[in-house]
Amino acid sequence: MTKYNEIFENNRLWVAQKTAGDTDFFKKLAKEQNPDYLYIGCSDSRVPTNEIMGLDAGEVFVHRNVANLVNNIDLNVMSTINYAVRHLQVKHIIVCGHYNCGGVKAAMQAADLGILNPWLRNIRDVYRLHRVELDAIEDDHARFNRLVELNVQEQCVNVIKTAAVQQSYYENHYPTVHGWVYDLYSGNLIDLNIDFEGVLHNIQEIYDLTGKGLMKKKEK
Repeated sequence: MTKYNEIFENNRLWVAQKTAGDTDFFKKLAKEQNPDYLYIGCSDSRVPTNEIMGLDAGEVFVHRNVANLVNNIDLNVMSTINYAVRHLQVKHIIVCGHYNCGGVKAAMQAADLGILNPWLRNIRDVYRLHRVELDAIEDDHARFNRLVELNVQEQCVNVIKTAAVQQSYYENHYPTVHGWVYDLYSGNLIDLNIDFEGVLHNIQEIYDLTGKGLMKKKEK
């Protein structure tokens, strides 16, 4: 395990590595950020965002919380989405969960978890929405993994419900929303292939915040 003081030495080595090939790396990085991606992921320390995406500093805007939730009354995630879409003009928003997620596992327990209850209730609500499918899965581990996937799916829907995303897509045709799962056991990213335009079209009767009517789904 890395000792506290070693972190600063690691930082010096990292700086040296970055500037070895480009002496102005940090000067250019400090001027502005122009990421194409907003990543909304879990706080789990085993999921290093930039590394698993193969991206460098400045290439991905990141928000993380327990179980990668997008709760409409969480001003933190709502502010992040708004800034990323309206100001950074990201082209893609990714909600990324991971198998063996402690937050999802905790929400599957029949237990009073104190201050975590209102947060994890969002995941319990996902279970309620998909109860028939989940209860039909006999293997506990497989059911756990499927809830991880369904939680990502529902958080993508929550992203699409936001005014910033709807209005920007109506005017600019971006961003699009993607759902991923990171497999801790293999290191692989799995694309859940969320039908962004299909979801947007289906929810707009109730959640339309563009003020311009329903958007027609493009023919494939």
